[in-house]
Amino acid sequence: MIGALTTGLPLAASQQAYLHEASQMQALSFAVHIPLVCFGIALPAIVLFVESRYLRTGDQLYRTLARRWTRIMAALFAVGVITGTILSFEMGILWPGFMSRFGSVFGLGFAIEGFSFFLEAIFIGVYVYGWDRLSPRAHFLSGVPIAIAGVTGSLTVISVNAWMQHPSGFHIVGGHVVGVHPLAALFGNSFLWNELIHMYLAGFIVAGFLLATPYALKRLRGELSRYERTALAIPLSVGAVVAPVQVLVGDWVARDVAAEQPTKLAAIEGLPHTTRGASEHLLGWYTGGHVKFGIAIPKLLSLLAFHNPNATVQGLDAVPPSQRPPVNIERITFQLMVAIGTGLALLGVWFLWVRWRAKRLPAQRWFYAAVAAAGPLSVVALICGWIVTEAGRQPWVVYHVMRTREAVTNAAGIPVGYGVLAATYLLVAAAVAWVLRRLAARPLVEHSPPKAEGAGASPKEA
Repeated sequence: MIGALTTGLPLAASQQAYLHEASQMQALSFAVHIPLVCFGIALPAIVLFVESRYLRTGDQLYRTLARRWTRIMAALFAVGVITGTILSFEMGILWPGFMSRFGSVFGLGFAIEGFSFFLEAIFIGVYVYGWDRLSPRAHFLSGVPIAIAGVTGSLTVISVNAWMQHPSGFHIVGGHVVGVHPLAALFGNSFLWNELIHMYLAGFIVAGFLLATPYALKRLRGELSRYERTALAIPLSVGAVVAPVQVLVGDWVARDVAAEQPTKLAAIEGLPHTTRGASEHLLGWYTGGHVKFGIAIPKLLSLLAFHNPNATVQGLDAVPPSQRPPVNIERITFQLMVAIGTGLALLGVWFLWVRWRAKRLPAQRWFYAAVAAAGPLSVVALICGWIVTEAGRQPWVVYHVMRTREAVTNAAGIPVGYGVLAATYLLVAAAVAWVLRRLAARPLVEHSPPKAEGAGASPKEA
């Protein structure tokens, strides 16, 4: 089994500064990149579903819709290449101690992710430029590897993160990592499957609600033709079906955290002492060793964490203060994530109920205002969830094995890089907004499929 590598020595002031700066830089890159991962997971499947509707019905509306969403998929993939490449470089530049010591354990995951990326890039090119150059069936099949690569690429990266949360698959002898079993570390990890499913469902929620947002805004302006109704109904149905399921998966994740990372759970709740039949505190601020201004619900924390109202929940006092996560950051982001997730689930249930009972879209104006807000809020919930995951692991970069301070670079100049990075992301965000507005402004044209196998495109459709 693995052993601790920490020295317990206090950080020098310069090292503490590097740690904060590197963490902030990594957090910025991650917050920019992770919504794009959601589209990489979900959007290819949504586009393929729409194209399959065209193949089954011959309705040109579905072909037009799939073609327009393909451009969005390609644009977001290009942006994901930029942000993902930056993240890859940051892993080595900002955290050299982590990469040098444990690269042999999780390197396989990044290798598979790189292969998936190239596969995805190749077939996105084929899919984008094959609309009028391939037969309809061949074109549809060319999109299948895109969906597969989006899943395999994200799977391996998530498996690395799950390993950091619950490390296994190696031994430490004399301070050196030996006996490495990469497959066991990456795919035999008990944390992988709940984290993977939780993230994949989040991907479909974010992509579904964000894709529905502009069409909900059109509905609020009174612009809802058959095209807009279809373009709204498909991604909204995806988000509506998945959001309630995410609540159940979230319960699974929370129970695994309670069992394997009890200090993270104690920080989420702000539980100062190990308690039998622990209360859940809604809202409030943790200070002076307890939650102030919160609403206490007796025994609810024990019930949620262990499905037993009298279960004992470990408190923050079980570990030294130096091994405790930032409590209020955990509490606020967790409760915000849960509040938004619950709201999205209720919105989804209402939508599905109306669709089932009335066989139509909801008519209430408040519903479309809520859908318009649901897209951005789903991104907020996504980022909050990852803050809970990553900040709750602190001060460990590899849980109970390697402290984050041992992994950070000691190179100066991080603030300069941070400034350049922030400016780069602002430029990329402006470029993305410009591209998406240009795509949205393009007129709707009913494109005809090629007449024969391998037929070329006409100039106006190319």
